[in-house]
Amino acid sequence: MSADSAASGLATPNDLSSNWMPFTPNRQFKREPRLVARARDMSYFKPDGTEVLDATAGLWCSNAGHCRPEIVSAIQQQAGELDFAPTFQFGHPKVFELANRITSLMPNDLDHVLFCNSGSEAADTALKIAIAYHRANGEGARTRLIGRERGYHGVGFGGISVGGMVANRKVYGPLLAGVDHLSHTYNRTEQKFTVGQPEWGAHLADELQRLVELHDASTIAAVIVEPMAGSTGVLPPPVGYLERLRELCTKHGILLIFDEVITGYGRLGYASAAERFGVTPDILTFAKGITSGTVPMGGAVVRKHIYDAFQTGPDHMIDLFHGYTYSGHPLAAAAALATLDVYRDEKLFERAREMEPVFAEAIMSLKNHPLIADIRCIGLAGGIDLVPLEGLPGKRGFDAMRAAFHDHNMMVRVSGDTIAFSPPLIISNTEISDIFDRFTKVLDQIAN
Repeated sequence: MSADSAASGLATPNDLSSNWMPFTPNRQFKREPRLVARARDMSYFKPDGTEVLDATAGLWCSNAGHCRPEIVSAIQQQAGELDFAPTFQFGHPKVFELANRITSLMPNDLDHVLFCNSGSEAADTALKIAIAYHRANGEGARTRLIGRERGYHGVGFGGISVGGMVANRKVYGPLLAGVDHLSHTYNRTEQKFTVGQPEWGAHLADELQRLVELHDASTIAAVIVEPMAGSTGVLPPPVGYLERLRELCTKHGILLIFDEVITGYGRLGYASAAERFGVTPDILTFAKGITSGTVPMGGAVVRKHIYDAFQTGPDHMIDLFHGYTYSGHPLAAAAALATLDVYRDEKLFERAREMEPVFAEAIMSLKNHPLIADIRCIGLAGGIDLVPLEGLPGKRGFDAMRAAFHDHNMMVRVSGDTIAFSPPLIISNTEISDIFDRFTKVLDQIAN
């Protein structure tokens, strides 16, 4: 900012330099910005008014579509009634109503919610609860955490420690001690062009038994996995894999954590992936879709026995020394309640199940394109691996994302040379066809 601008309190018009954007090549972006100025339903709009088809639900989060009037109205009304309430030692009615609504959607006895503000905070919350739970049970040696290669659990130090995406970890030092990883579940030779859950790979869950034998179960607090790995490029779980993890965790007294920040609230056609796959974790994290991306919110849902383990001390003593200033913020709670109403009233989870085969057929129709190495899909989520440019990993994926936005007015998600699709649950048959018609043109363009 210039001295004159600073003195006047005004930022330089059209100056993009001050904002250090997350997970973005900043120099390239600021040479050729990808800006959106407003949104509605299935679309964003560029500052000049050009409509952009949203094939990613924002960032896996706008499951009900954009700027839904019911949700907007609830946020506006809440802002005028109660802007903030202290979250330590005090509460407000809507956060308790929301907790009840959330637990009513969860399987079995996942019936207590600790709120936070993001998926990253939810992952760290779950890990801390797991370690504290074992200590409360007299097993304080259970501190080791098990993640999985190619896993994404946000960007806190706990999340990147158990996560398994190399670029997110490699520059931040030794991270947390006492962490190990299972192998990821993807094998292109065995699973290429799979719709739904691959048949190959359940045996990979048995690696947990090897880690138990290496470290001893008495030292392991929890295993954390995404039921469907999302940010790494949509990796559905092999048939039987999650069931085997649950069996081994139960056998050895290890808590099983499902990171459902992406899979929660309709992405796989159900309120949770736990419901879809019939496997109940001990802790389930959520964020993104709970408010359809309108106001930041996340949380961890825990089973009854975990909550009860902390309810043993004197009544006046804090039972868990953890939380955030904005845990269960009034605006976020109002947004979440309105979002859950939209999901229920419009039957959007059921709609996602109905649209799943339409989406699968459309995305798999691209498999013979020469730039495509593999495609995976489940629910309303799909990943397309592009053939990389020799010596330039990630360049072809970046070029596809850039061309989609600038030349074909569509937003897609890029992770290296993988393009991910996760449209809002309100998507129609016509819009599904439109997405992959446009992406075919993107592929043809970047192939030249």
